[in-house]
Amino acid sequence: MKLYYIGIFRNSTKPAVELCAAKDLSSFSFFEKKSVGEFLTFFGTTVAERTAPSQRQSVEENEYIAHTYARSDGVAGVIIADKEYPIRVAYSLLNKLLDQFLTQFPRGQWSQGDVKLQFAELESSLAKYQNPHQADSIMRVQQELDETKIVLHKAIESVLQRGEELDSLVAKSSALSTTSKMFYKEAKKTNSCCIIA
Repeated sequence: MKLYYIGIFRNSTKPAVELCAAKDLSSFSFFEKKSVGEFLTFFGTTVAERTAPSQRQSVEENEYIAHTYARSDGVAGVIIADKEYPIRVAYSLLNKLLDQFLTQFPRGQWSQGDVKLQFAELESSLAKYQNPHQADSIMRVQQELDETKIVLHKAIESVLQRGEELDSLVAKSSALSTTSKMFYKEAKKTNSCCIIA
């Protein structure tokens, strides 16, 4: 799971304007970084521009998927990740970042012109949400539940194995018990003919 890009756009005008963005290009070579960075910006801008207000959508392009949330107040958030990245985590992150962005930057600061804003929360979120299981509390709880379920399955299997072993011992002891009763009766019969006085 990899998160490559988080961007916030003004999408009330065409073309959409990237107000702030953060990219993680560490998995690409030096020669690829520039073109991949340009592709991420282009992909994000295109998806933000084509997402209607108050809508969410996910758009797939090769091995990338862009999750977009366009709010009714003219801003859109875009996350570009690989296909394995959980959709629920992406949209909850977009909600959180857009709320923080609108709190920090009133509409008058970004509603006109070609504006570039410094929003430090994007970089920290890009780093924090690389592992969605650690960043998202619901996913962390789900992972802990999955791990607990595995431990319980192993415990149940070992109990069943012990139970099966006990069942076979009980069956053997009941067979032994029947055999020993028969031996006792036969021994009693055999010994009854030879009474020593």
